This record gives sequence, C-alpha cells and structure tokens, in this order.
Amino acid sequence: MRIAIVGPAHPYKGGGVAHTTELAHRLLGAGHDVVIESWRAQYPSFLYPGTQTVDTPDGAPFPNVRRDLDWRRPDGWVRCGRRLAAADLVILVLLSPVQVPPYLGLLYGLRRRTRVVALCHNVLPHERKPYDTPLMRALLRRVDGVLVHSERQAALARGLGPALVTVAEMAPHLPAGLRPADGGARPVADRLLFFGLVRPYKGLDLLIRALPEGVSLRVAGEFWGGLEETEALVAELGLTGRVELRPGYVADEDVPGLFADVDALVLPYRSGTASQQVWLGHEHGVPVIASRVGTLGDHVTDGVDGLLVEPGSVEGLRAALTAFYRPGEPGRLRAGVKAVDPEPYWASYLAALIPD
Repeated sequence: MRIAIVGPAHPYKGGGVAHTTELAHRLLGAGHDVVIESWRAQYPSFLYPGTQTVDTPDGAPFPNVRRDLDWRRPDGWVRCGRRLAAADLVILVLLSPVQVPPYLGLLYGLRRRTRVVALCHNVLPHERKPYDTPLMRALLRRVDGVLVHSERQAALARGLGPALVTVAEMAPHLPAGLRPADGGARPVADRLLFFGLVRPYKGLDLLIRALPEGVSLRVAGEFWGGLEETEALVAELGLTGRVELRPGYVADEDVPGLFADVDALVLPYRSGTASQQVWLGHEHGVPVIASRVGTLGDHVTDGVDGLLVEPGSVEGLRAALTAFYRPGEPGRLRAGVKAVDPEPYWASYLAALIPD
C-alpha cells in the first residue's frame, strides 16, 4: 500500500515527531511504501514559545521525508494534496487545530481521490481557544476516518463529524537502551523528577506546593510560559534550595542523567489524554506517581510500580508523596517496575489504522 503521513519529522522535535517517525518505520517494516510529508515551517512562532527544531535527531530519522509544507503558503498546501492523489492512504497527524487550514487546503488539492484518516493526538487542546472547535469540526467532516488514543477522545471526535472513529492506545515510541545497568537498585535520594514540556494542565504548581519536608524536586523541560511564575512560587514557599529548575529542551542523550539519581517520576496532571511519560519513567527503572487522568492511570499499577492520586488536589498529592517515602517503600515500588514491550501495542495500532 502507498501511504503518505502528513506530520512533523526531524528537524522538528517532541513526542509528535517521535510518534510520527516510529509509525513510518513500523509501516515500512510491514511492507508498505511510505513517505512523510513534513514541514518547512509548521507554526507561527508566537504559537510555539519553545525551540521548534534541533540539529541532532532524537532516534533514527525516517529515510523518505519531503519538507515542503509551510503554514504561510496556501498554494503549497494544495500542491501537496495533488501530489498525494496517487496514494492509497493519507494520514493527517493532528497535534493542534492550527494545522487544520493547511490540511483543508491539502484535502482540496486531493479532491477525495484517496482515503484520508485524521490521526488526532488531541481532538481538542487542553487549553482551548474559541476557534479550536470550529476548525476541528471543519476537518473531521471532510475525512474518511479518525484515529484517537482514548475513548474520551473518541467521544469528542464523534461529536464533531460523521467519520468512523477508531480507538487505539498510543504505542510506545521510546528511545532504545534506557534501562539502568544496575537494574534500578540504588539508595533513596530524597529527590523527585518532573520531566517534559511544562504547561498549566500538567500541574507543576500542585507538585511544588505538595513537596514533603526533606524532599527535593528536579524540574526539567521547556516552559510554555510560566517560568517566572514558577520561580516566584518556589521563592514564596521557601523552596529555592530544594527545587532545581532546568528550563529548556532536553535531548534524548541527556535524559538518562535526569533519572539516574531520583526516586520517582511525578506526573501531577490536572487533565490528560494519551502519554508516554509513565512508560518513560518505567524504562528508566523508576516508579511513577501520577494523577488518574488519561492513560496515566492505565499505565501505573497502583501500589506495585507507582502510586495514583486524584487530579487537582495538593493535599492528596502530598499524602501520596509522604506515603511513598515511608521506610522501604521507594525500594519496594522500584522493584515492581517492569519494562514495556512495544510489539503488542504496535501490532494493535497498525491493525486499527489499516484494518484487513
């Protein structure tokens, strides 16, 4: 089958890039003829306050990538659609509603000569703008199918368009060789980790307020705004000596060092859909303390390889962190952490995307 994936690839970075690239590799490995139609310019800079591109790719780049799409060039959107008319399947990777206008231009050029599936990482953003719903409705009314990563997202998609909606759990797309050589056995460090893109829905402020006495916190990742507010909160609570802020993009090669001397990864999300973060923590051999939102609650076995808490509560999170540091508990939970096997997830994912 000739398959075109329209989505971000290197030199762009982040989870969407990793997923798109791994999906292309998996489809190629399954015997399909695959191309990624990526971006020369994906977003206006004011919509993405972080660094959009990197020099060194995270993971193995896909060999067949075209980088012609530009948010400033509607004529290029239509040309891309015409070029893809010979494909058997076009997959539109949807990371944000701001991508919808280029995709509508692509669909105009395609003139419905091939099957189109919208692969929605989030049907609607966590922090919504007035234009998000109308844009997504316009797109989902014009595609043949929609693939989402949770039943909650499926309900949103079904409310926006008539296309067939399929649910498949997001398959792991993690860097290789993450497991610590010592199997994860190490002394208690009295240090926790918050890692990844920092946005309000991820609840970093809740974690800072819930930090137990005698425990430190490392925060590593790009801030989408709010860095000054975070620094002020840390100072206000008298935690300057216990909260280490490392703002900025973290390359794959630098990630293991972040996990090497922490007791747990904490994901205090207020809301969520699909996430790789629990698997990332477990791949590094550390237990995960997470909110019961999205797939986080599915990936943590409460009391075995981590702890689950209700979202949005400083008191509940503080109680969980205090319970985590009871004598012997960090080591017991660490011993319960197991590596994820990506193969069954990818087999199900590809079957959902390309049913027999």
